[in-house]
This record gives sequence, C-alpha cells and structure tokens, in this order.
Amino acid sequence: METILEPHIKHDQSIPRVAFHTLGCKLNFSESATIARDFDDKNYKRVDFNSPAEVYVINTCSVTENADKRLKGLVQKALSHNPKGFVAAIGCYAQLQPEEISKLDGVDLVLGATEKFNLIEYVNDLSKNKQTEIHSCEIETANFYKSSYSTSDRTRAFLKVQDGCDYKCTYCTIPQARGVSRSDTLENIINNVKKIGDSGLREIVLTGVNIGDYGKGEFGNKKHQHTFLELINAIDMVKSIDRIRISSIEPNLLNDDIIDFVSGSNRFVPHFHIPLQSGSDRILKSMRRRYLTPLYLQRVARIKEAMPNACIGVDVIVGYPGETEEDFLTSYRFLADLDVSYLHVFTYSERPNTEALEIKEVVPHAVRNKRSKMLRALSVKKRRAFYESQLGKTYSVLFEGENKKGYCTGFTENYVKVRTPWNPELVNTLKEVVLDSVDSEGYVRFELKA
Repeated sequence: METILEPHIKHDQSIPRVAFHTLGCKLNFSESATIARDFDDKNYKRVDFNSPAEVYVINTCSVTENADKRLKGLVQKALSHNPKGFVAAIGCYAQLQPEEISKLDGVDLVLGATEKFNLIEYVNDLSKNKQTEIHSCEIETANFYKSSYSTSDRTRAFLKVQDGCDYKCTYCTIPQARGVSRSDTLENIINNVKKIGDSGLREIVLTGVNIGDYGKGEFGNKKHQHTFLELINAIDMVKSIDRIRISSIEPNLLNDDIIDFVSGSNRFVPHFHIPLQSGSDRILKSMRRRYLTPLYLQRVARIKEAMPNACIGVDVIVGYPGETEEDFLTSYRFLADLDVSYLHVFTYSERPNTEALEIKEVVPHAVRNKRSKMLRALSVKKRRAFYESQLGKTYSVLFEGENKKGYCTGFTENYVKVRTPWNPELVNTLKEVVLDSVDSEGYVRFELKA
C-alpha cells in the first residue's frame, strides 16, 4: 500500500505539497489517510510519492522484513525528487527504533505511536532540520484511541475499530509498537460508517491489531463495554454501505455466534482471514499462541458448514526458532489438508526485544527461504482450486478504480478476483456476474448476468 492521494482534490501550485507512503497493514493505511486529512485542512496539496513535494511522510511497519532498508530506500527516493524535502518517519518502526532511524541521512522527524497523529504540528517550518528531531513516547502512554479511516480508494474504505494488543506472542513487536488493546466507541464507529457510506464508497474493511478483542478499553478502561458481535450487529444496520469485510480475526476469538451472524447478514461478506502461524502444536505452544490446531480446524469446518463457498485466508510463519523439519512438514500437511483458499506466508525474521530471540535453535536463512517457497507454491494451488470450485456460480462484483494494464479488476463478495477489459463505467459499481474460467494469470473471467 503506497500513496495516500485523494483523486478529487484540485491542485493549487501556490500551496505546499505533501506525499505519503505507507508500509504494512490496512490499519496503517487507515491511519495515514486520517493524518493526511489534517494536511488537507491546512491547505496542503497531496501528490504522488514519486513526484516533487515539500513534505514526505513515510508510515513505517514493524512487521515488514528489512524495515530499515526499505525506509532508507524510500528516503532516498523522496530526496531524489526534492533534495530539500522535509522527511518524516512515523508509526510502528519509528516507535521501536527511533535512534536507528535518526541516523539515516535526510530524515528530519521521527514520530512514534502517539505523536504521529500530531504530525501537522511539527511541519510548520518546512526547512530541513540540521539534526533529526525525535518524539517517541514510552509505550505505556499509548493508551488513548484515535479514530481512523481511509477514503482515498475509490471503492472501499479501511475503518479502524481497535488498536493495540494484550497478547504476548514470542515473535511479535506489535504490543511494543502500539501499546495495550483499546477500542473506538461504538458511537464513533457507526458515525464513521455513515460518513463513509455518504461519500459513495461501497465497501468497508474493518481493521485493527486484534479486532476480535473489540470493546476492551472502549471508554478508557480495561473492561469490555461491547463485544465484537455487538459491533458487527450495529454496523450491519447502516444501510448506506453495501459490503463489509472482517480483515483478520484470531481463531480463539472467532466464535459460532460471529460465524452464524455473517452467514445470515446481507452486508457482511463470506470472507475470513484467520491467523494460524503454524500447523505444529509444538511450535504454537512455543509461540504462546492462544489455541492449538484442533480449535483452528474446528473454526474452518464451522465456517464451511455455514457458508460452503466462503473464502478463508491464513497467515503462517516459517522458520521460527526451533522449527524442525518434522515441525514444518507437520505444518505443511495440516495446511495442505485444510479447506482454506489462500495463504499469507511470512518468513520469520528476528525482532529486537522479543522472547523468540532466546531460543538457541535458529533456522538457517536458506532453510527458511526454502520452506517459504514451498508454502507459497501451496498457496497458489489452494487459490486456483478455490477459484475453480466457484466457476459457474453467480456473484456480485465490486469493480475497482485503477486501470491495471488495460484491465478493470474487482472482487466477488467471497474474494474471487476477476478482470475484464478496462471500462471506466464499471468503476465503483456492483454487477451480477457468472464466473466462467480462470485465465493464465490467475484472474477469473466472467459473463455479466442479463
């Protein structure tokens, strides 16, 4: 995910320009969009990151591999377009490694978990700093909530409903980067859903660090004021939105009531993304995950029972310390037999101040890469098999706004990606189609239903 650019904004050459680049997740993207609106209010002009600007903002990610190298490359890219450009690094990696970032040539400002939302207040003077300015809080103070959503995509919005995490997975830095689990108020979320619907967008993706934990910290305390089920029930009542997706939810928090609600909803779509991380119970215990494979298997089976055509995505990590060849093969076999649609494969990389660093049995990088390739190949097979199982069925497709090499692409409600020759009249429309065939590049062809 890259540029935060509102295509409807008219550019005035007399005002300063700002460019955004976002690394990582949909949550980061929603926050970048919210921060960008502060610049709109101050009459900045948003431009593409690959063009001259007075201010360049890079929203960093702590999960992204080689975060330092990627950030360094982006800083160099920004300064190649404007050597005098003011460069701000914000977000998760900026919270975790502010001193490291400050050593990069050309970075003027580093803002961590709480300060990033005040970025506009730090860039009144657009001249470059002689020394990098750092504002990175103690993560314990990141206990307030900032509502965020994106509307820069022409068809869908990413809506943040929850932030932070109270889980202590051994490989993860997100609690260090974002703080404790806390939630937006139900009232704020519903108001934002209505704003998004009124803007003409057709789909919302609910995002957060651990959205199944929604309701904790809703009014600044640790008790749950509402549950995730209550949240999605309330959102489902907003008639101006056609589709709602749940971005990712932990298997131990995805219960039968949520599954049954989605299966009967007119707006929530049959698409789940459920982190697994490993198909080996031994590794799951070492990771301090809050479930084992029997529960995960049960969740998948329950979804497929309620929604046979549901799309299910899986996060999985390879090369975690102590992962033997037998652990990996156990995980591979578990995934191969699992009735899921695609995998997001992450190659384990060491993160400072995580418990996993204390495990001495380090998996060589060459072995990590080999295992990653095996699972990525499995994912290709899984996705194609899922697509082929949907051929001949009728779905609604929401067409996207980007012309991709002469094609218009879109997604069915159950996340089958289709494409057709570019037609601007299709953008942001929902059309009933019959899925016809899978092309050589993995897209599904279709016929418009009369």
